[in-house]
Amino acid sequence: MDEHKHAQLKRLPGVDRILEYAANGGQFDNIPKSVLIPAIRTAIDTLRTRILKSEVPLDGSRFSRQALVATVKQQAARTMALKLKRTVNATGVVVHTNLGRSLLSPAVIDHLTTISSRYSNLEFDLEKGRRGSRYSAVEDILCELSGARAAMIVNNNAAAVLLCLDTLATGREVVVSRGELVEIGGAFRIPDVMAKSGAVLKEVGTTNRTHPRDYENAIGEQTGLLLKAHTSNFSIVGFTAAVSLPDLVSIGRRHSIPVMEDLGSGSLVDLSRYGLIKEPTVQESLAAGVDVVTFSGDKLLGGPQAGIILGDKPHIDRIKANPLARALRIDKMTLAALEATLRLYRNERQAVHQIPSLRMLTLPLSVVQGQAAELKARLERLPGARITVELLDISSKAGGGSLPLLDLPSCCTGVSVHGRSANAIERWMRNHTTPIIGRIENDRFIMDPRTLQEEELDIIEKAFADMLADGTERG
Repeated sequence: MDEHKHAQLKRLPGVDRILEYAANGGQFDNIPKSVLIPAIRTAIDTLRTRILKSEVPLDGSRFSRQALVATVKQQAARTMALKLKRTVNATGVVVHTNLGRSLLSPAVIDHLTTISSRYSNLEFDLEKGRRGSRYSAVEDILCELSGARAAMIVNNNAAAVLLCLDTLATGREVVVSRGELVEIGGAFRIPDVMAKSGAVLKEVGTTNRTHPRDYENAIGEQTGLLLKAHTSNFSIVGFTAAVSLPDLVSIGRRHSIPVMEDLGSGSLVDLSRYGLIKEPTVQESLAAGVDVVTFSGDKLLGGPQAGIILGDKPHIDRIKANPLARALRIDKMTLAALEATLRLYRNERQAVHQIPSLRMLTLPLSVVQGQAAELKARLERLPGARITVELLDISSKAGGGSLPLLDLPSCCTGVSVHGRSANAIERWMRNHTTPIIGRIENDRFIMDPRTLQEEELDIIEKAFADMLADGTERG
């Protein structure tokens, strides 16, 4: 170690000395001690690391009392800041699992705010004046919209599948096609959930081809359920064959075996009417005669995270009575958001317009192109000549394990900055006060306006202005 580094290391103060620096001025008065001490240690350790790694001696101002106190306060502020924060989704992935999936409608948020900030009749029957069921708030409207005889809600679709299997088939065989043994995000696998439920998996057919006779031949005395899992996050193409839901229901009825379908993302709207790929709707599954159907509340439905279970009343009543139901039940905030979302579906045009996920999925290309052009113009007006902005024809995605083959035509804004790599731009945007999440292609930072909200162009413009005014981290 050279003498300059040794000398600067000796100038590093201890924790007590920094506390003394700020004691008289009360500069740390609003910082809890549990945060303050680690913040001081981090500040000292960071400065020590910079001394050791630097090729030249650090500027002496870094060791001043003012600089050290300011560094500690910045570190403490980072520690005390909320970890879950709003982000700008510029990825073009509408139902982005990592960024919170579906956005709630403003009308839904108003109801959610009221219910979460006040007492409510969560489990109180106002008409009878006694304890009631929390599911009554949404059961009627779910049945109205879907045609189901009964409904129940749990905290996500994986929980819905687990609860149904545990109720209807524990200790018995569940027959399912090999081509439908899906795995979705978070390592949720149908076989694993089935094993946890106590049901016994019985695979039939092959990965790409399953026929009615495969189910017929697999049914025996131990068969408790026939399961169909919609492959909502992948597709098998080419030489394929699958048993339709009506055919599976027919097989189940001939053998007096219930049939369950896991729709995964689930939809109450036929999206093919809006130019998108056809996905089976919840109504179509129930009309086919399935005994139980499960799907998510926060994907194509556009509501909060929830697992929705619909079907015949005898089966749903058994599922409600399962002791696991209490462990998997939803809270008042989820219930409020789900009810308000479902009520929008009474008018399909209103639902498509007011539910953000549906609105973004059906947004006309001309609107996206206009937003991309506006963003381009804003960025090109920023001071300096270091920024280059292009309009690029790149597709958006539905996301969330939904519509895997859908490429939504879109128009993206691609940005490059002289002196900064695309990785450096992405890093800056991701660490902005309001993080902006885009993607990188061909050494450009790409932003897709399809998933941007109205006021977010201002946020992006401000972030690029700050970056252009900053002279650090150009790599």
